[in-house]
Amino acid sequence: MMKIIITEKISDNGIQLLQSAKDVQLDLRDGIDRAELLKIIPNYDGIIVRSITKIDEEFYQHASPRLKVVGRAGVGVDNIDTEGATKRGIIVVNTPESNIVSAAELTIGLLLASARNIPRAHNRLLNKVWDRKGLQGSELFGKTVGVIGLGRIGSLVATRLQAFGMRVIAYDPYIADARFEKFNAEKKGTLAELLQEADFITVHTPKTEETFGMIGEEELKLVKKGVRVVNCARGGIINEEALLKALKAGIVASAGIDVLMDEPHPTSPLIDVETCVVTPHIGADTAEAQYKVGLTIAQEVLAALRGEMVPNAVNLPTLHPQEFEAMKHFLSLGEMLGKLYYQLEKEAVERVTITYKGEVAALETTMLTRAVLKGLFEPILKDQVNFVNARLVAENRGVAVTEAKETAAGNYLNLIKVEIASKQDVFTISGTVFGRHELRIVDVCGYELDVTPSPYMLVAQNTDKPGMIGQIGTLLGVSKVNIATMQVSRHHKENKALMFLTVDSVVDKDTLKMIGGVEGIIKVNFIKL
Repeated sequence: MMKIIITEKISDNGIQLLQSAKDVQLDLRDGIDRAELLKIIPNYDGIIVRSITKIDEEFYQHASPRLKVVGRAGVGVDNIDTEGATKRGIIVVNTPESNIVSAAELTIGLLLASARNIPRAHNRLLNKVWDRKGLQGSELFGKTVGVIGLGRIGSLVATRLQAFGMRVIAYDPYIADARFEKFNAEKKGTLAELLQEADFITVHTPKTEETFGMIGEEELKLVKKGVRVVNCARGGIINEEALLKALKAGIVASAGIDVLMDEPHPTSPLIDVETCVVTPHIGADTAEAQYKVGLTIAQEVLAALRGEMVPNAVNLPTLHPQEFEAMKHFLSLGEMLGKLYYQLEKEAVERVTITYKGEVAALETTMLTRAVLKGLFEPILKDQVNFVNARLVAENRGVAVTEAKETAAGNYLNLIKVEIASKQDVFTISGTVFGRHELRIVDVCGYELDVTPSPYMLVAQNTDKPGMIGQIGTLLGVSKVNIATMQVSRHHKENKALMFLTVDSVVDKDTLKMIGGVEGIIKVNFIKL
């Protein structure tokens, strides 16, 4: 008999499915004290949580080898140590698709509510005041809506707003042209272009270092006066102080906001603004979404415990611990190679070709390919991509993926070469594993290197001339950034060089701007692994 504990409330249909399973004993312990949970967790095969229960190293140390699956009833897995689970052969599953329709519909609801001043009109009548003054709104028909992020939810919003007779423009530098065509969305090459043209703006990106604060005071200077803004994605993507200022100045006519920086604390300055409709992160709060979340997580936990295919596994569902031990360094290498692309380049990917050479070609390369793809999309999608859905993510974004194997690896015992083609160019990167666990980057776009990856790295391409290394070193020193190692490779025919530096801390944007301004620097990027 398999034992499953649920520590936070899920919908009744999911509970009923688990209770009806003849091979399951279910324990409902909503709100269980952590000390009590750690005491009893050795008795369970599976656990289902939402966002409060912390599944961390302490938890794993108390759990016995009996634990096989952790289920997260929701999208994000910030409260779950997935690496710790993977090391122990524990499957982590979530429900990324269950609330996308609800989130898309709330976006349109907030757009309409704010554009037509519905909450303000409703409040007047609650106070027995029949007064239409100051409530004149705006039609959607014939207007231009700018969709920032054309992923799962953004594409649903785009499709639905076309039915209102809206022209849809979209900005997503990581999506292939084919997806824009599929959803009849006019592609904008820059965020500035979209901001300048849109009558309505809606945000649908994950929260990353790149998207945090992506719409701030400077960006709101570019918009049409009277633009209307909606954010049902993540708090902080739109700077709240900048939006407040634009609302008070009449630059932004209205806003609909479901996500706030300091949630769940109601401290945002937007809450007190009449022209801003604010809701407490209810994007997934529909009966249908919660029904799907509860049912899906129950089905996935059961499937994992029964050894069946799990479509939404976040980590490595098909590798036994022994297989993982043999492959883990190549998995880390593949993921790292993929992760570098969008930190060095910005062109949307159209094709990925991965070539396995030498000893690595004899391994289970299907999983290694998934690792490369997971690394490729993770900087822009965060927890929306995992080892299981990585190939599907590539397919949905119009990216063709091919594998090749070669028995010889040249000067190395093993080599993974990744070619990433955009409409404009082909980016190549190769890496190897020395001994049992030493990862190396050995080639970037034809520049031969021998770089040991580090959490923080700086990559600069420059004209091959004297003094470049010294200038970069000086600027990093002024910014109190310590250089750990440096590799320089040269292209004699092109008279260019590539510097790969590992550093001890983050290189801020101001320092990058200073380095980029040095005469002879072609481009410079900071990489965070």
